Amino acid sequence: MKNRVTGIGGFFFKTKDPNHIKEWYKNHLGLNTDQYGCTFWWKDKEGNDCSTQWSPFKEDTAYFKPSEKQFMMNFRVENLLELLAALKDEGVTIVGEVEEYDYGKFGWILDPEGNKLELWEPVDKAFL
Repeated sequence: MKNRVTGIGGFFFKTKDPNHIKEWYKNHLGLNTDQYGCTFWWKDKEGNDCSTQWSPFKEDTAYFKPSEKQFMMNFRVENLLELLAALKDEGVTIVGEVEEYDYGKFGWILDPEGNKLELWEPVDKAFL
């Protein structure tokens, strides 16, 4: 595999009150927040439209499980299935099953310190 990770797809973190924190970031830092957080739009080196997601989650969310950490990073990848197969062969812990949506495929792994990492093979044009 040439490129495993192609960029940061998102940063997700736990908070006591996601709505309050979204409003704070909107009012003080100018983030254009919605129910999910904020989507940052940008162009890749070929000029394709891409996005990175910033999302606060309720502190008791189960979405980060089995990790007990306060955050989860999402990395953009080119070929999720090929990458997950390679990572499994390398002894990396795979969490759950691949999920597929109209905006991309998702898979999850754990790093050596128990941080859950979300791997996303995006379909950026689905957002346009």
